[in-house]
Amino acid sequence: MNIGIDMMGGDFAPLEAVKGIEQYFAESELPARLLLTGDQASIEELLVAHAIPRNHLEIIPTDQVIGMQEHPTRALKEKQNSSIAVGFQLLAGGKTDAFISAGNTGAMLVGALFSIKAIEGVLRPTISTLIPKENGQTGLLLDVGLNADCKPEQLNQFAIMGSVYAKHILGISQPRVGLINVGEEEGKGNILAQATYPLLKANTHIHFIGNIEGRDLLLDKADVMVCEGFTGNIILKMAESIYEITHQKEIHHEYFERFNFEHYGGTPVLGVSKPVIIGHGISGATAFKNMILLAEKMIEKDLMGKMRDELTRQ
Repeated sequence: MNIGIDMMGGDFAPLEAVKGIEQYFAESELPARLLLTGDQASIEELLVAHAIPRNHLEIIPTDQVIGMQEHPTRALKEKQNSSIAVGFQLLAGGKTDAFISAGNTGAMLVGALFSIKAIEGVLRPTISTLIPKENGQTGLLLDVGLNADCKPEQLNQFAIMGSVYAKHILGISQPRVGLINVGEEEGKGNILAQATYPLLKANTHIHFIGNIEGRDLLLDKADVMVCEGFTGNIILKMAESIYEITHQKEIHHEYFERFNFEHYGGTPVLGVSKPVIIGHGISGATAFKNMILLAEKMIEKDLMGKMRDELTRQ
């Protein structure tokens, strides 16, 4: 198993990435082989400083970095020796089985869509986030920003991909799918919600429980919560603010600690042929460690293969 890591992406690169690798090796009995793309001298210096063994990693030298504010498509085209571009080259060429970065989100999405392609039959790949439930369980929300505008058929596929993820990564045997809406009754909502409901209701690949409202998101009503990316991104950013506010107010409770994105690592791109995980720009060591663990689990479970099988049986 080979996992590629962009060492230059993120506000604290490459230090936090190296510290995350250190944590990963310390906790893993049979670690994956890590291929690190980035500035060789900087990475070498930090590996030595943290006494990280070299038998499970390899540095792939690059001399360019895609900045957070750069135009994604232009940057990937003009900076083909950047840590992100080379990371996707390794993934597309089969030298790695997954790719992780906390760098330019747009570049990661463009690279995922055009370097390794979507799974056959997927109308639009999607990105998701984990939602902590008040009873200790975890839900999956998608889309959270990749697709601001959607068609009903796309939301229907999001429900399938989310269910596969919830089953094989979150360990939920029969994930309950809810459509985020402004009311519980069938027929509620805008044109998109009204047109999506019958598709989800007729979908035999999922366990559809109907509409869910905003008040249900943090309760244990649904395991997979489906909406277009405009709504999902607003919910995601609001959830992030909960953690920030509780820390500012010095409110200490184990539930609010679960809103810390570091515990989940990063956001996987669902619907592309190989695992691609996008981290937050301010990712620290714990986030990098958890992104590696997530990539490892996605590879072990052959998540993309299972997703492909489920989608082709529609």
